[in-house]
Amino acid sequence: MRYDPLFVAPMRDELVRLGFEELRTPDDVDRALARPGTTLLVINSVCGCAAGSARPAVALSLHHTTRPDHLVTVFAGMDVEATQHVRERYLVGQPPSSPSMALFSDGKLVAMIHRHQIEGHYPEAIAAMLIEAYDRHCQQRDVVAEA
Repeated sequence: MRYDPLFVAPMRDELVRLGFEELRTPDDVDRALARPGTTLLVINSVCGCAAGSARPAVALSLHHTTRPDHLVTVFAGMDVEATQHVRERYLVGQPPSSPSMALFSDGKLVAMIHRHQIEGHYPEAIAAMLIEAYDRHCQQRDVVAEA
């Protein structure tokens, strides 16, 4: 089931304003994850923990000097085919989870934060998990995101 596009537009925009590229088709997903370097993929959703914890955590994490080369997102319940493709091809062995965040290095999954690690946790704690993954797998950058 797809949600009303007007309803989810502000939720999409939260990540787009941070520099995220929306992946709406399986081909978009394949192109994005074929790029060299590190890619943070956020599986966005309409649930309260996405609004109250996941998206704010992502924004906080991007203030860190070590961060991914590429920022991409799919929206569960909207980008249905793209989300399914991500799960079936790139998140093999991972339970379906939205919201969630996956860090890839050269197209290979290197870190994952599932909904159960987001729900009931403060954005700062989730951002710390992301930053730990960035420090382990990403290069330091001079540019910091605006929240």
